[in-house]
Amino acid sequence: MRDFPRPLSQPSPANPSPKKGPFSPPPAPRAARPDRPSLSPPPQGGFSGIEFKKSFGQHILKNPLVVQAIVDKAGVKGTDVVLEIGPGTGNLTMQLLAKCKRVVAVELDPRMVLELTRRVQGTPYQNQLQIIHGDVMKVDLPYFDLCVANIPYQISSPLTFKLLAHRPAFRAAVIMYQTEFAMRLVAGPADPLYCRLSANCQLLSRTQHLIKVGKNNFRPPPKVDSSVVKIEPRNPPPPVNFLEWDGLTRICFGRKNKTLGALFKQSKVLHSLEENYKTLKALQMGAGGGDAAMGGDVTVLGRDDGGREAAADVEMDDSEDDGSDEEGGGGAGAGGGRRGKGAGAPARERKRGSAEFKALVEKTLADGGFTEKRAAKMDQDDILGLLAAFNSVGIHFS
Repeated sequence: MRDFPRPLSQPSPANPSPKKGPFSPPPAPRAARPDRPSLSPPPQGGFSGIEFKKSFGQHILKNPLVVQAIVDKAGVKGTDVVLEIGPGTGNLTMQLLAKCKRVVAVELDPRMVLELTRRVQGTPYQNQLQIIHGDVMKVDLPYFDLCVANIPYQISSPLTFKLLAHRPAFRAAVIMYQTEFAMRLVAGPADPLYCRLSANCQLLSRTQHLIKVGKNNFRPPPKVDSSVVKIEPRNPPPPVNFLEWDGLTRICFGRKNKTLGALFKQSKVLHSLEENYKTLKALQMGAGGGDAAMGGDVTVLGRDDGGREAAADVEMDDSEDDGSDEEGGGGAGAGGGRRGKGAGAPARERKRGSAEFKALVEKTLADGGFTEKRAAKMDQDDILGLLAAFNSVGIHFS
């Protein structure tokens, strides 16, 4: 009997494994081996089973290239003591330890303190790391040369001014902020984002935007993009009373696109300034004509400077209306709001500055050439000049 060739899909006695051909069936899926561990990625909640808390502002920077770029741009020296705020699981900390003398890490979450301690345990960096367990806004910060940090965004403004108030002054701070906040921090006069936050920070430091970091570089990813800013404190700081500066800039940047002549015609502003003027005069007379003591602290500049204040500065009325609000307008001095007929005292009974004091304010602005200037285009020297002009005639803002 004649032997016919066997089909390619059936194994022959000489070749027990089937030959692959164009009509061969696909191979059966390989069964999973129970002795092999799963290679699936860890859950997105965190590393090593840690669930990150958004209430603490925990967004861990996971991209090693971004971490390295931050360390490189910070200019870390081998003799530096580096302050890190919110180290988390230590991705940035380990890179800093490899380049500096010592890292002081301030961490609020006890789980992260334990994780960071375990990470350096048994390594050459164990004795280079000092961990402070506590709230950075409440602890006394030790000496440091450089601050490098990925901070919780909800404390951006008060933390920035706490650092700028630290003595002795540090060399620089390289900090991760929300991009919107960072752009306001570095904005200059005539920039649409220039606001009171910009003026306050640049009075005390030089600011520079370094890199923008996308939200996907974090775990868990935040809802906004981030930016890294370098802050170099001015040393020594400018000789200015910060309470006075804060009071003046709150008026000027309340409507930053209005002329100063219009801003200082508002009833509420004039009344408040005249009250300060009379009080100071009385204190000076009681002290035998000497100057009243005027205190000030850098940290007052960080009050109410968060996202709401910065956003308010941009959303202010940018109209060119330079008229006074004395006829019941809706400006800062409107005070009484809308009232129906017969519902109490009329709006015109609002407290106003006297005609003599109003004339003094207008003369001071005119003599200094400030009447037609706008805060949106005034740099620190312009604002300091305005403050000095008011102080020279006895008008103060604290």
